[in-house]
Amino acid sequence: MDISAWNNYLIQYGAIAVYVIVMLEYMNLPGFPAGIIMPLAGIWASKGEINFFAALGLSVLGGLTGSLILYAIGRFGGSVLLEKYLEKHPKQKEVFDRALEKIRKHGCAGLFTAKLIPVIRTVISIPAGVIRMELIRYIVFSALGITIWNLVFVGAGYLFGETVFQYLG
Repeated sequence: MDISAWNNYLIQYGAIAVYVIVMLEYMNLPGFPAGIIMPLAGIWASKGEINFFAALGLSVLGGLTGSLILYAIGRFGGSVLLEKYLEKHPKQKEVFDRALEKIRKHGCAGLFTAKLIPVIRTVISIPAGVIRMELIRYIVFSALGITIWNLVFVGAGYLFGETVFQYLG
């Protein structure tokens, strides 16, 4: 799907699409391009079609919801589900091992920095649940990392997006 099609999708379904697509992307589901949707939300904000903080807030809320779902899977499904997942997706074992190491070694700071690293930022939630990181700390440090990551994308769309959109569209 090209960028124009995603823009039409946002026009058709409105701001809730930002929340849903970002949530699904943070659940590590393939095919949900939050990296396209968030800049488009920024472009919408620059045109006055949505408030900038509403666009950012929806993206953060979507990211946190998706992350909490994975956290719950890790916490209640534990190591058994993680092992089964890694059996089906052995190439991701290294990513999960690095994520677990970050959390075990650095705690909340590791979680926060992991939320700023592509690929690890979405899968870190499962290991955080597996090791039973305290939920309030998990929410706070995830929200901080998600906010910074999403601010970059929504902000880029707001500041530069219309020019880039016209070039790509």
